[in-house]
Amino acid sequence: MNDWKKNLYILTTSVFIVMSGMTMIIPFLPLYLQDLGVTGHKEVTIWSGLIVGVNFFSAFLVSPLWGRLADRHGRRLMVLRSGFGMAIVMVLMGFATGPWSLFVFRLINGTISGFNPASIALVSTNTPKKHVGYALGILQAGSVAGAICGPLFGGLMAEVFGFRTIFNITGILVAIAALTVLMFVKEDFTPPKNEEKTSTWQDFKKIAAVQPVPFIFVIVFIIQFSLVGLNPMVSLLVEDLSGGVNSAFFAGLAVSAMGFANMLASPRLGRLSDRKGAQYVLLFSLIGAALFAVPQAFVTELWHLIVMRFLTGLCLGGLLPAANSLIRTLSPEGMESRTYGFSNSFLFLGSMLGPMSGGLIASTMGIRGLFFISAILLIAGVFVMRMQVIPRLKKGCSSG
Repeated sequence: MNDWKKNLYILTTSVFIVMSGMTMIIPFLPLYLQDLGVTGHKEVTIWSGLIVGVNFFSAFLVSPLWGRLADRHGRRLMVLRSGFGMAIVMVLMGFATGPWSLFVFRLINGTISGFNPASIALVSTNTPKKHVGYALGILQAGSVAGAICGPLFGGLMAEVFGFRTIFNITGILVAIAALTVLMFVKEDFTPPKNEEKTSTWQDFKKIAAVQPVPFIFVIVFIIQFSLVGLNPMVSLLVEDLSGGVNSAFFAGLAVSAMGFANMLASPRLGRLSDRKGAQYVLLFSLIGAALFAVPQAFVTELWHLIVMRFLTGLCLGGLLPAANSLIRTLSPEGMESRTYGFSNSFLFLGSMLGPMSGGLIASTMGIRGLFFISAILLIAGVFVMRMQVIPRLKKGCSSG
């Protein structure tokens, strides 16, 4: 087996384990806060939002730093740093004594996190360019599969072992994934010689000067904000459609349907992007996601919503892998991880602002209004692709 394929399969398995572990805590986080002494529905809701959001906020701030270190010292090292670091912090979360200590641990976790982004950078830079789309699609499938399974496993094990033990289990799982990478993943990396020391802002200006990279960063933000960031609000529509009967189960089913479709489509659309061009897969996936967003605002039956979420998930499978494939192609030589670092900052920003904005939109326009906003943003992404990204890519090819 080629080294890049071996790395891909090992990293996909490791990403699955990490995502399963990291999402295990989601179903019972509000209940854990109650165990830590937080009382009252309003207080629990506020603390839950803060503790989830601070993880993305710190990751947003430090992602370019980890990208710079990866370019200088290797992407595999960043995967290991993140894996072993998160394993320690997850265990510490199980020893939290109150909401403030849990808040601090989540802040630290966001600062040292990045197993997924570092794995994307490692796979994309050590895979032949003609196979990058396929490889990133496979990696995306592993990540989504972990995100689907994690909440299910976490909810079941919390009933058996208790909340604090789940953090220990998660820490052990993440450590196993990092140890697997340490033992079996190899990287073809040559440290740069006599590299000029630059600031983060100088790095960003140099990367942003490569067109159409800044527009792809905007697309990444739109994808994460409109399709992933607004996801938590969907459970409220599920509750309305189900009449409050088994609403938690059906909310999980709606999320899982989207994730399952994403997992199925990612490798196939990744292979298609290698053959036809990642920019076209990204464009038509945005169009499809926008078209499927609108009917969700008018659904009257629960199964209608679940079908629409599944179809949206098929489109989602072609979005981030295609964007990451374009970033790999366009990254300045020797600055690949820094380019991914800035892209990840836009992604984390969407993850942070999406749920916050979703709550505001739902309170003013209603839950169904979220789907109109999502569709408008995705259509804006289509125009960015059609007017900025694709013409600039064609111009680059013709000038080359």
